[in-house]
This record gives sequence, C-alpha cells and structure tokens, in this order.
Amino acid sequence: MRVGFVGLGTMGAPMARRLLAAGHDVTVHNRTREREEPLAAAGAARAATPRECAVGREVVFTMVSDTPDLEAVVVGEDGAVHGLEPGSVLVDMSTVAPAATRRLAGELAARGVAMLDAPVSGGSEGAENGTLSVMVGGEAEALERVRPLLEVLGRTITHVGPSGAGQVAKAVNQVIIAGTYASVAEGMALALRAGVDQEALLRALAGGAAGSWVLSNRAVNMLRGEYPLGFRTRLHRKDLGIALAEASDLGVSMPVAAYVAQLESGLVGRGYGDEDVSNVARVVREMAGIDD
Repeated sequence: MRVGFVGLGTMGAPMARRLLAAGHDVTVHNRTREREEPLAAAGAARAATPRECAVGREVVFTMVSDTPDLEAVVVGEDGAVHGLEPGSVLVDMSTVAPAATRRLAGELAARGVAMLDAPVSGGSEGAENGTLSVMVGGEAEALERVRPLLEVLGRTITHVGPSGAGQVAKAVNQVIIAGTYASVAEGMALALRAGVDQEALLRALAGGAAGSWVLSNRAVNMLRGEYPLGFRTRLHRKDLGIALAEASDLGVSMPVAAYVAQLESGLVGRGYGDEDVSNVARVVREMAGIDD
C-alpha cells in the first residue's frame, strides 16, 4: 500500500521501518529532518511537510508526542489534512486527549477522510519486534482496510469502540502500568535491603501472581539503578495527565495514578524526564537509603 508516516521518534522510526521492510511504499516526515535519513537509506521517500507526506497516500500514520503536536501535523498550515484525498485513512498512534481525537476525526470526516485513533502499548521493544498491542477507536470498516498494516506493527489489534475509545483504552493502560511500575520498584527496594538472591527472586515472582511485563522487562533495571530508554518518563507523565483529566471529568478518583504522577513530575523537574519510566525506582531507592 501507499503509506505516509509522520513522526519518527523512539516508537515511530521502528514502526515505519517495519512497514517498509514488509514491502509497502512508504513516505516519511519528521520535524527533525535528520531522523528521516536512516529510513531514506532503507528505501523510503522523504517529505518536507506532513501535507507533502500525505499526498497520494492511501493511509497516513501519525506518531507524535502530544495533543498540540498532533493538531499541528494534521490540521496545521502544512498539515496532512491538506494532502489527504477523500477515501484515505489517517491512523493516529500517538497518545493524546480523547476529546481532541473526536474533534479531529470530525474535521477529517467532513473531507471524506476516515480517522482511527490507534495508540499502542509494548514499548520500544514492541515497536522493533512488531509485537505491540494496538487499541483502536473509530469505524470498523476503516479498521479492516488498514488491518494488514497494523498486523505488521502489532500482535494484538483490538477494536474498542467509536472515535476516542482507543485513547480512553490507552489512558486505562497507562493508569494500570503506573501502579505496576511503582509497586515493582518498591518490591525491588525491599529485596535489595533484605539481601535476597535477586535472580532466584525474579524467577519465583515471574511464575506467580506477581508476574507482569514490567517485572519481566524492567525489574532488573530497578535492581541495578539503571534506566536505559524504553519509554520516556516525561511522556508517561503526559499520559497520566490525560488519564487524570478524563477521570476528573467522569468523577473517578485515582489516588495511585495521582501518586505516581507526583513521583514522575519530580523526576522530570530534576532532569530525569528522558530516562525510561522505570526510573520511578530512583525515588523509591532514595527513600529506602539505597541511593544517595
């Protein structure tokens, strides 16, 4: 298929690369143009603007950091909306506010363009390996048209409802993993203080009710006090902000998510926002006296 891809960060670049490797005709654009170069070397075309990236494309993917960024690349002066043709589909895989998604979907629908909100879970590893979980909101017919592309990117593609529902599902995901990161961090601090065999402990936990993706993929980082990038803390904090705002609108109290948001705000303020979100363990280790 003729595909455009806007946003080549930690997640977007490997996703665009997978689409290219699967044999699709891919055009890419990124605000920092240098990030297009590895994809161009692999055979992708480059576009100077999101608008240019959308011209002649059957499907355009967007993967950007926040709601204002999405609005700029979709309906801004040089946004994709000005290049998308009636009958095409825009698939936004960013994590943004559900209300903004619904508004943009309405604007695109008025031009004959379908929009799917399709945020993902699975981190940079999932983007590299094509094992992401994709939560899709929007029209089922549009999803079926782009499903072959999504199957290149993810192992689980689930239609969760109308426009905006994908973003709500992602908000729920981020709330759940926020608590998991914090609890795994506390458990690892207890293990370090007690001096137990770390490898044996992780094997035991993985085989029981405490087993989780965070335990399997991030507990070792927490034990070592090292936080190589998988998903940036500042972006997870942004995601929690979206979830907490949605919860407030609906009258839902989320004290655990609010607590983790405070931890992450402190980490961002101290200059650790570009570390992996497993760095919530940094705070827990400091409180336990493990780190200065």
